[in-house]
Amino acid sequence: MNQLAALRQWTTVVADTGDFRQLAQFKPRDATTNPSLILKAVQKPEYRPLLDEAVNKHNGQPIDEVIDRLLVRFGTEILSIIPGRVSTEVDARLSFDTQATIARAERIVALYRAEGVDVGKRLLIKIASTWEGIEAARQLEKKGIHCNLTLLFSFAQAVACGAAGVQLISPFVGRIYDWYKKSAGSNWNEADNAGANDAGVKSVRQIFDYYKKHGIATEVMGASFRNVGQIAALAGCDLLTISPELLGELAASDAPLSHALDAEAAQRLDIPKLTLDEPAFRFALNEDAMATEKLAEGIRAFAADAVKLEKLMEAT
Repeated sequence: MNQLAALRQWTTVVADTGDFRQLAQFKPRDATTNPSLILKAVQKPEYRPLLDEAVNKHNGQPIDEVIDRLLVRFGTEILSIIPGRVSTEVDARLSFDTQATIARAERIVALYRAEGVDVGKRLLIKIASTWEGIEAARQLEKKGIHCNLTLLFSFAQAVACGAAGVQLISPFVGRIYDWYKKSAGSNWNEADNAGANDAGVKSVRQIFDYYKKHGIATEVMGASFRNVGQIAALAGCDLLTISPELLGELAASDAPLSHALDAEAAQRLDIPKLTLDEPAFRFALNEDAMATEKLAEGIRAFAADAVKLEKLMEAT
């Protein structure tokens, strides 16, 4: 049994890509996209026609609406290949505007419905895990629109998402690892910070154990992996979203892979239940330098790629 097959015994495998032609090879249940992945995809010759089609078909409409139509076009193609859900992201520039995030999410949902997609079962709206984003997700979930809270780096963000009743969270393992490695500089010891000792892995384990201890239904999907060691250390997590490159490495390896996260074991742990109002959330996030910096950096990066995508469309 290769590592990918072993992982599937305990964890739902999700493909982290906008390149839907790679999906059939690895047979993931779900797939996630973001503006950066879509931007990367449409610069390939095989996907450029999708961008041209969106621009030509909806010429004269606001650019943000044409962007959403392109995202939905990719999403529907992905859904024709996978059996599960696709995550489609709201513009990161709306990360601090609850009502604008809700309005954009509802438009994306309407576009999927117009394509005949069962949005309740097959769509997750991706939103940044700011206080405003989490509040938007709370309201959307009440309307039956399920959400994937992304750019999640701190325990406080996870606690707030669980309390809001969001469907799924995506803690970013690799970006947490990146921050601690950069912060340590020449003092970094890779062996001492690998596997279960990886800061990103430890963050996901803490969230997973907290959710399972307190019966929080929100799904935990580890994301943003740098190596297969991080993935192996989280075997047993509800879901893991993995790039095609790392899926290939897992499929090519027959090294042993064991069950690392255990929901039943978590229920026996002594973990207090936390409640965070807005001031407490903001202070806890402020106290976590890594999470504060990586959240801001992630929003800036996704926003920049959204602008690049707009410029690419305007030049078409």
